[in-house]
Amino acid sequence: MTDFLDFSGLLALVPALLRVTTPILLAALGVHISQRAGVLNLGIEGMMLAAALAGVVVSAATGSAWIGFLGALFMGMVLAAALALAVHGLKADLILSGIALNMLAASGTTLVLFMLTGDKGMSGSLASKVLPSVTLPVIADIPVLGTILSGHHILTYLAFLLVPVTAIVMMRTPFGVRLRAVGENAEAAASAGIDVVRMQVSALLISGLFAGAAGAFLSMGYVSWFSQNMSAGRGFVALAADLMGQGSAWGTMLASVLLGGAEAVVISLQGRGLPSELLQAVPYIVPVIALVIHARRRRRPA
Repeated sequence: MTDFLDFSGLLALVPALLRVTTPILLAALGVHISQRAGVLNLGIEGMMLAAALAGVVVSAATGSAWIGFLGALFMGMVLAAALALAVHGLKADLILSGIALNMLAASGTTLVLFMLTGDKGMSGSLASKVLPSVTLPVIADIPVLGTILSGHHILTYLAFLLVPVTAIVMMRTPFGVRLRAVGENAEAAASAGIDVVRMQVSALLISGLFAGAAGAFLSMGYVSWFSQNMSAGRGFVALAADLMGQGSAWGTMLASVLLGGAEAVVISLQGRGLPSELLQAVPYIVPVIALVIHARRRRRPA
């Protein structure tokens, strides 16, 4: 274990940490935006999963990774629009609609995968592309710092760049102010002339875009295939990250890094003689413990 704890071991852990944090952070920012508007996007898991498949299918059909990425974003928005239609158009329950969307995506992606490839497990026959990684000029040549900051996937940079963008939009723009007003008190916002439905639908659509980007990273980040249920609960981990972030984009980022770090540590510990069942449970145990601590802290002032 000592070789894992030294500096070189920690430095080698950084790429894995950023890789596993990226989809969690993208999805968590999407949840953050919808949550501030008062419409918790519980369907984020299904949106990620469907977007992951859509990215592979469109990329394979067009021969372009970027068009595949656009296809993933579009699929995320389509499912977000479906959730908005169910909630606002059909007056369905938000929680049940989100759960139904997740179930639909889990079974629907398996069905579509089988129809396209004849395989229910993996899209090996689809010649999908991979989105590129980025080497930062000058910074890449700096010892240690270049290893930490350069050479990561383009969606990793996008995810962390979207944190300050989201914070500024939510806190410093009229759109963000109206969005937060709707989430805090929809009736008061409506009396002030804010279109509540329009703001909540907009928040869900933006959340769907973030989910689409997260799904694209899963299937087109470092691999070029889709596998059954490859989101593996990351959407629910993103929900926990947003709750741990306490309504802040920066807090959501820190929580995502914490949860991603737990998964990165598990990856580094594989093959060291520890029970695989225990290692597989760690990424889900950590958010449960964090949420328990968060709940206890909230009770103390009360």
